Amino acid sequence: MSILVTGARGAVARRLVSLLSARGVEHRLGSREPDSPGTVRCDLSDPATFPEALAGARSVFLYAEASGIDAFVKEATAAGVEHVVLLSSSAVLAPSAADNPLAAAHRAVEEVLLASPLRTTLLRPGAFASNALGWAGLLRAGLPVRLPYPGAHTDPVHEADLAEAAYAVLTDPALAGRAYTLTGPQSLTFADQLSILGRALGRPVPCETVTAEQWKAEAAAYIPGPFADALLDYWAAGDGVPAVLTDEVPRLTGHPARSFATWVEDHADDFRDRD
Repeated sequence: MSILVTGARGAVARRLVSLLSARGVEHRLGSREPDSPGTVRCDLSDPATFPEALAGARSVFLYAEASGIDAFVKEATAAGVEHVVLLSSSAVLAPSAADNPLAAAHRAVEEVLLASPLRTTLLRPGAFASNALGWAGLLRAGLPVRLPYPGAHTDPVHEADLAEAAYAVLTDPALAGRAYTLTGPQSLTFADQLSILGRALGRPVPCETVTAEQWKAEAAAYIPGPFADALLDYWAAGDGVPAVLTDEVPRLTGHPARSFATWVEDHADDFRDRD
């Protein structure tokens, strides 16, 4: 069994590769910008990179990129790929998914895969705990985190749990061919997450509430308008509303999902002053 791991520089893929390597599972790394020996170029928006990356692969861990998915399925089928594990998003389950650009792109990839001859397993995480890294620069500079909805709930899931879930469905045929909604063990507001960060760092983490318009203007340099609107809608819907949690991470990994506090312990240095 040979597994192609796409997006090899991503946090989940790196953890997955470590598991595969430690357990002697044959695999190949694919990346848009290969930066290590043995990694092949696999740009999911560039079909010209697919044939070499897919050669000899029987399973693929796939990041969701809608622009090249039709060509990817065609090349994967021709290469003899049997199973694709897609890192999708639980956003596809929302009633408004078709109108949400964040969800629509993932759903488009899901639909093409499910209509293909490839056996498809869907991993649908909610909020990545690593989204908190977006606050790291502010915290290192001693600046407040400015949020439009500090009371919005999310279900932060550790990337290590996502990698273990991916490993499970890639290596156990009995688990393949299904959809899994993956969450962390707690529904936490952004204010809760900042409080947990503060305790780990030994100092308060200041938070300022701003309007949605203010936040969108401040984020304009790195989040396009439609995606910012989608995030704001998601946070507004979760303001004061606990996130729905699942037991799919424990079912796939055999242990309780890691807490956000555990994630913070694992990444605390990212939030500390580096001087």
